[in-house]
Amino acid sequence: MRKVYDKIVDMRGNLITVMGKNIRLGELAIIERKDGTSLYASVLRIEEEKVTLQAFENTRGISTNDKVVFLGSQMQVICNDTILGRRFNGAGEPIDIGPKILGDKIDIGTPSFNPVKRSMPKDLVRTNIPMIDVFNCLVKSQKIPIFSIAGEPYNALLMRIANQTNADIVIIGGMGLRFDDYQAFIDNAEKSGSLEKTVMFIHKAVDPIVECILVPDMALACAEKFAIEGKDVLVLLTDMTAFADSIKELLISMDQVPSNRGYPGSLYSDLASRYEKAVAIDGSGSITIISVTTMPGGDVTHPIPDNTGYITEGQFYLHGGRIDPFGSLSRLKQQVIGSATREDHGDLANAQIRLYADSKKAKERQSMGFKLSKWDEKLLQYGILFEERMMNLEVNYTLEEALDLGWQTLSECFDKHEVGIKQKLIDKYWHTNS
Repeated sequence: MRKVYDKIVDMRGNLITVMGKNIRLGELAIIERKDGTSLYASVLRIEEEKVTLQAFENTRGISTNDKVVFLGSQMQVICNDTILGRRFNGAGEPIDIGPKILGDKIDIGTPSFNPVKRSMPKDLVRTNIPMIDVFNCLVKSQKIPIFSIAGEPYNALLMRIANQTNADIVIIGGMGLRFDDYQAFIDNAEKSGSLEKTVMFIHKAVDPIVECILVPDMALACAEKFAIEGKDVLVLLTDMTAFADSIKELLISMDQVPSNRGYPGSLYSDLASRYEKAVAIDGSGSITIISVTTMPGGDVTHPIPDNTGYITEGQFYLHGGRIDPFGSLSRLKQQVIGSATREDHGDLANAQIRLYADSKKAKERQSMGFKLSKWDEKLLQYGILFEERMMNLEVNYTLEEALDLGWQTLSECFDKHEVGIKQKLIDKYWHTNS
């Protein structure tokens, strides 16, 4: 039975406080204005009989004796195959010109998947980007952020992953997006032909902040529904810093005592409850999460990237328009290298990174005016080819093509005995790619 109250005791921005009983956190409510219009709100805090709600729209025109109707259920979203190719806002409402979505609704913000039903990560998620597939493999059910700063092409990287991945479904959660960023995701999906397997939940910078907080929950609730049905789902979230800033802004307006740099003490839990949705379901599908975390001022010790690093399984460090091979790490790559991939994968990747590190040292010696040896010259040539062929985010190579190109690059720059790879692998792969 719906509960109706008409005693609003406080309004502050989009926050509304009403006196009520037997209300639950997260419960939805409708605020009915005197002019016949209404808006949705969600319960954020309960202090005895004082209930604070966050309105989804501007609260202008609401009076203290307007009706607040509690619906008895939390935020829900419709999730079925008809949402593929569609775009929604943070309240789950369509923002494209498609038809109305029909079907059963599912709750959002539910607990993480039952650990008993989880299986060990062992399958590769292909992106056809060498700096990921070769050097920092993405594994089904992995949760991994892209650490970057404002201005870097992290959204372009997400779009390329969405276009080239072998996942069954791609769900994009955009938070605090400028309109041009939002339009870029749409244009990319249409041009690449990936629209039919893509769902977007979008919060634009001008939208209410509560929708920003709801976007990850909407995206992950749908991902879980598809994964239970046997689909491999890739969830791309950008930008989790906007998500954390929205929580910070909301709680400050509620007079909550802040913690580190103004962020709430619950920041770790707020992030972890979303990232822990990543799962490989035993006998069914999977959820893999790649998120963007922009580091304010490039500070990796900032509370958002700092907390994220404790939760996730590595990071892709995007710097200078490239994935940095030295700052990036996938902690699950050993689960697939050599077992789900070719036997030469691990040795070849390690050799290439080691030689690239040496080429950086040779470049330093060159810039300082030291006389270069023949070995230094080989390293410099290799460094140029490595950056062009492996670090370019515009390329589209299968893992096997990237491995073959790695062998070709080594054979163009070095002799067999100089690369430090097992002889049996040299004998098998070197002569076929030289």
